Amino acid sequence: MAGKQNEKHDGKRKAAKPEKREKKENSAKGVKAGKSTKPEKYTKPGKSGQRSGADGTGAPPLRELLRVTPGDRPDLSRLDPSATPGGPDGKAAGLAATALLAQPLASLQERLYAASTAGDRRRVLLVLQGMDTSGKGGTLKHVIGMFNPSGCRIKAFKSPTAEELSHPFLWRIKQELPRPGEIGIFDRSHYEDVLIARVRELVPRNRVRARYAQINRFEKALADDGVTVVKVFLHIGYEEQRQRLLERLGDPDKHWKFNVGDIEERTMWPAYQEAYEVALERCSTEAAPWYVVPADRKWYRNWAISTLLREHLDDLDPQYPKGEFDVEECRKLLLAG
Repeated sequence: MAGKQNEKHDGKRKAAKPEKREKKENSAKGVKAGKSTKPEKYTKPGKSGQRSGADGTGAPPLRELLRVTPGDRPDLSRLDPSATPGGPDGKAAGLAATALLAQPLASLQERLYAASTAGDRRRVLLVLQGMDTSGKGGTLKHVIGMFNPSGCRIKAFKSPTAEELSHPFLWRIKQELPRPGEIGIFDRSHYEDVLIARVRELVPRNRVRARYAQINRFEKALADDGVTVVKVFLHIGYEEQRQRLLERLGDPDKHWKFNVGDIEERTMWPAYQEAYEVALERCSTEAAPWYVVPADRKWYRNWAISTLLREHLDDLDPQYPKGEFDVEECRKLLLAG
């Protein structure tokens, strides 16, 4: 997994050990197959290509289909990573639908930024998490590319520096939060400290458990301060990841994206899936819910995240501030000059 972290006073990394599930047994067979056996969260009604809210159709908002209910623990081995819940009918329709979202997203972003000039403190934080090759970089390119970069604050979190390790784990996150009017995007985030730290046993398990509550308090404080937190878990299948890694090996121009360590990380796939399930269960809250986006189909991933952002921005409904000057008088002065 990228962002392979060391932890202060962690000593040497320990190999991941098999452990009991806290609530239920993980299906390694289902994980390795990379296929759904009985989709759980994608069975809500919604016709292909239809959306409510933004486009006025009767289908439920996408966030209702993909949202992890607070307190529920999703079984990722039973969620089909190639599914397209609520999505357009096929790749061509998906690409077209995503392209149509560019203009309204750009308009909403401009209004959000403009409102901040009049004191509106609201902003958006998109958190992207997922296994290697799940599409965090692709989302930045294809979805965030629709926004004005001057109004975005993008941060990819890598292995922590010595300075960052000298502070509490949330310290480096707080340095990169979006300012009022901005859309912030985290490529990996504070969740690495309850994912790789848990799987690799970089810190004691009781410290990892304490971090879930710390994260919830932190995100609640963000929401209270006007931050709309949109957390997306990009759910990629085991076999799909293998194919994407092989594609990188087969293209010399993509060798820079390949990390030999990713092969070792795949051997701990079940442990990572369990770590994600626990994080989704414990940190999907009313203030900052998690959304599970099937990521095997790149076109669906891009459409889904674009749609989630539009739904949240539509709810914010930012407005251009009114000018505090006499328009006609200014026009006369310009024409007179």
